[in-house]
Amino acid sequence: MTEIIDGNAVAEDVRDEVSEAVDALESEGVTPTLATVLMSDDPASETYVSMKQSDCEEVGIDTVDVDIDSDAPAEELYDTIDDLNADADVDGILVQMPVPDHVDDRRVLRSIDPEKDVDGLHPENIGRLVAGDARYKPCTPHGIQRLLDAAEVETEGKNAVVVGRSRLVGKPMANLFIQYGDGGNATTTVCHSRTENLAEKTRSADILVAAAGVPEMIDGSMVGEGAVVIDVGINQVDADTEKGYELVGDVDFESAKEKASAVTPVPGGVGPMTRAMLLYNTVNAAALQSGVESAL
Repeated sequence: MTEIIDGNAVAEDVRDEVSEAVDALESEGVTPTLATVLMSDDPASETYVSMKQSDCEEVGIDTVDVDIDSDAPAEELYDTIDDLNADADVDGILVQMPVPDHVDDRRVLRSIDPEKDVDGLHPENIGRLVAGDARYKPCTPHGIQRLLDAAEVETEGKNAVVVGRSRLVGKPMANLFIQYGDGGNATTTVCHSRTENLAEKTRSADILVAAAGVPEMIDGSMVGEGAVVIDVGINQVDADTEKGYELVGDVDFESAKEKASAVTPVPGGVGPMTRAMLLYNTVNAAALQSGVESAL
């Protein structure tokens, strides 16, 4: 029978670990603090930030919440980041993406102090990840590693196929899979929109990570027998529901689970882990900047 990997349960375990680490830091006089910066009128972005703030409150992390009008000059966002970088009481900075078109999102990532970059996406932190000396692992790929570990999925020597090459998920996920050590040592293939014979490559996977942002692009015919399928996608599609839509992943869940040995659902799979690993990184950022050893 196919195992449905419960991201909510694993995320709860991570939050428990984080809460204990927060208590340990507070006993040393350190209260981890995350600054969230929202420059968007998008309801989904507003919801994501609100959820992250609630997560912080649950585990004892303080928050600094900054809202910037989406029509404000880009310099207002850059100046805000500079101020947060200089604020000794702020340990981590999260700028909710996407930002408005008139803002250079790459400059945003470069502007964040690497030690406060709890998304792990500053060029310095990406470079350290590739070099095998990660300061903070990007939240979604790190969360996937924790899901695989919780499901007792061995990565060493396995064929891992990542569909998608985004800087947020695809590229760092591939790098984590090829690293030495736990959660790594896999033979890794990265597929994308220019990949030929995609189905042939996905069927070769022992571990298949779908992170292309295309609703239900991976169906059962593209999954090898007994593969572990990790669905990163969260796509809103029209549906005959009260809201007029439903959320689906990049994987056609029903057909994929007929072939997979384990699969993550949408929602309730990777999403909760992304949020949990943000808390994890924030605590480690607080420990790093205070000189107090992290309990994580």
